[in-house]
Amino acid sequence: MSALLTATGLVKRFRGLTAVDNVSFSVEEGEVFAIIGPNGAGKTTLFNLVAGVFAPDEGEVTFAGARIDGQAPEDICKAGVARTFQIVKPFPDLSVLDNVAIGAMLRTTHMADARAHADDILRKLDLHDRRSQKAGSLTLPDRKRLEVARALATRPRLILLDEVMAGLRPTETDRMVAVLRDINRTDRLTIVMIEHVMRAVMALATRVHVLHHGASIAEGAPDAVTRDENVVRSYLGSKAGAH
Repeated sequence: MSALLTATGLVKRFRGLTAVDNVSFSVEEGEVFAIIGPNGAGKTTLFNLVAGVFAPDEGEVTFAGARIDGQAPEDICKAGVARTFQIVKPFPDLSVLDNVAIGAMLRTTHMADARAHADDILRKLDLHDRRSQKAGSLTLPDRKRLEVARALATRPRLILLDEVMAGLRPTETDRMVAVLRDINRTDRLTIVMIEHVMRAVMALATRVHVLHHGASIAEGAPDAVTRDENVVRSYLGSKAGAH
């Protein structure tokens, strides 16, 4: 394996607050890499630096050997990096199929091709039987899977998943874990996930990176990280145990 995504010395400040403080990590192709930490640790800001929402004040991001930091989000998506959002906002009056087809239009100018690709993705995400429903009528678990489907429709090499398990019951979490594991293994899709649900992190991640107050405090295999004294003291002892 080789590093597909590399972040080096990333810093992002908002006035007097340093939201991301000299963070570095690399993600191997085909890996499932988790970023965890308490609320306010800088996780979503870090995702926004990778996805092009913000340009870093310092540091750089490379994807597939090319620098992408500071590029527009649409250009980073075209390069092969897709993302989901914590608050899912599908087009409520469009069908589930058309919501996903819109993402597929990134790679084709033909709606028939986009809908065919969307149809395939909905089968993978167990949403095919709901393809004709309006997206606004879906339950939260189904909206979460629709959010993943819309990102997958862009045919990414790497997907950034921002708390896709939040609000799901344990059985629903296990279902999402199974879907993501299959996509990772079958399609060789690289996954970087922000997640508070440690049940999902332990089941999916090959490595875990821990942020606290914007800075990195640990990285390693899930079992090793959950035994790290700094991690237990800053996060797991007070937060993760509740999930």
